[in-house]
Amino acid sequence: MSFEHVLAVVPVSDIEVSGAWYEKLFGRPADNNPMPPLVEWQVVPGGWVQVFVDEQRAGHGLVNVAVDDLAAHVDRARSAGLGVGDVEDVNKGVQLATLTDPDGNLVRMIGGFRVEY
Repeated sequence: MSFEHVLAVVPVSDIEVSGAWYEKLFGRPADNNPMPPLVEWQVVPGGWVQVFVDEQRAGHGLVNVAVDDLAAHVDRARSAGLGVGDVEDVNKGVQLATLTDPDGNLVRMIGGFRVEY
C-alpha cells in the first residue's frame, strides 16, 4: 500500500480572486476545477495545491514550495505583481521568500532545499 498523491489545501474566501492570484503564482491557469469552490494545480508529479473556499479557515494556511532557482521565482512573482518578502538565509544554504495571498495565507518559496541535510 502506498500514497499516490499529496494535496495541500489552501483555504480562501473568494475563489475568483484567489484563483487569479494563484494563476499568477504558478504562471498558468488551474489544471483542474472539479467543483465550483475548488481549483487545483499539479505542481509536481503526485503533488497538488488545491485552492478551496472555506471562509472559516481562510487566511490561516501555509504552503511551502521548493524551487530550483529562488531568485528567478522571486523576480517572476514580483513581475506578476505579487508581493514577495525579502529573501532570508535560514540554515545550511537554505533560503526562503514569503508571499501572502489575498486572504493572508502564506506561500513560502524555498531555495536550496535538499531531501537530506
